[in-house]
Amino acid sequence: MSDTTQVYRVWIKATPERIWAAITDPEWNSRYAYQSPGYYELHKGGSFRQAATAEMKEFGKAGGFEVPDTIVDGEVLEADPPRRLVQTWRMLMDPTTAAEPFTTLTYEIEEAKMQPGVYKLTVTHELTGAPATAAMVAGTEDSGAGGGWAWILSDLKTLVETGKNLVE
Repeated sequence: MSDTTQVYRVWIKATPERIWAAITDPEWNSRYAYQSPGYYELHKGGSFRQAATAEMKEFGKAGGFEVPDTIVDGEVLEADPPRRLVQTWRMLMDPTTAAEPFTTLTYEIEEAKMQPGVYKLTVTHELTGAPATAAMVAGTEDSGAGGGWAWILSDLKTLVETGKNLVE
């Protein structure tokens, strides 16, 4: 894994439509990982935004900083449901990451050749010129952000397969 491109894969026993919904539907994407809803306009040029939760805002206040209402934003570059989503992505929670350029995030859902009914979800995050964002999404110890993409995808898989997230 480099600082400029990070690739994560997880195999999920579910339909591609269910995996797609877990990524793009706020009813689903607010139930795993950092549990903040993400809203997509699923067409080229459409907007993406991820909203702060009340818990995030309280955490920030206790730490002496303000968490904005929108914690991640971007633009949809390509949407091919339920197989491929490409978007720009910028973390706004932290002034350092907010000052960095937009990065590019690609989700690809493909049938796993090894087992019928299992699909491979690959997330590729291109992070050129965004070292603070790269550290944060990698879930490195010094980022203070938790588990990054590895945590998010593990929790997504658990939720889609079991109906419960990792902390339930």
